[in-house]
Amino acid sequence: MSQSADSPRRSPLYTALIIFLICAVAGVAAWTATSSPVMGLVNSPPTPTHSNPFALAQIAKPTFTPSPTDIPSPTPEPTNTPEPLALAELVADTPTSEFGAPVIQNPYADSAPAYSGNKYILVDISEQHMYVYEGDAVIYSFVSSTGMGNATRVGLFSVLDKIPSAYGGNWNIWMPNWLGIYYAGGLENGIHALPILSNGAILWEGYLGTPISYGCVVLGTYESQLLYDWAEVGTPVEIQW
Repeated sequence: MSQSADSPRRSPLYTALIIFLICAVAGVAAWTATSSPVMGLVNSPPTPTHSNPFALAQIAKPTFTPSPTDIPSPTPEPTNTPEPLALAELVADTPTSEFGAPVIQNPYADSAPAYSGNKYILVDISEQHMYVYEGDAVIYSFVSSTGMGNATRVGLFSVLDKIPSAYGGNWNIWMPNWLGIYYAGGLENGIHALPILSNGAILWEGYLGTPISYGCVVLGTYESQLLYDWAEVGTPVEIQW
């Protein structure tokens, strides 16, 4: 069909304007959509955040303060501090009487036994020391203790007797490795080991080297055993300052 002459004819400029308007509207709509928060959630869904179910906290450790109670003070054990050994009543550990009592030795048998050997014992009170000679050689040198207040007599004596364990009846003590050297009245003084109390404790332990007895010459347990095994009845004993 042919276009009538009365219809207005559209120009190309009009068509271009329409297209431009359509594009402009579409551009505005697109920009609005992209900048909208709602569209942002659609395009980029938010990352969910999880709150911590716990929290770290510094809590002070509770202290326990016990209630005061009455605690009895321990009772100190009694200490045995007997009087220093005096001139002991010399009793041998054997033999005994028929009733089991020790037999008292003769306190007046003080004559020096004959001796022809080369052994010699020297006790120096000022040094609190004993020197044991065989010939001209010193074979033993022992720390010793003599009597308090110069109670040990000085002079030349000799070993009168040897008793494995002499008994001091006045103090109920035993004196191992007894070597009797002189009598004072009816009692004998001698050389012996640290005394042993009736409960088995050792008297004067730790005090060797200082005067501790009332006359006897005291040695350590080991040293007195050496001397006892070595010495002979009649061995000269000199005690000097």
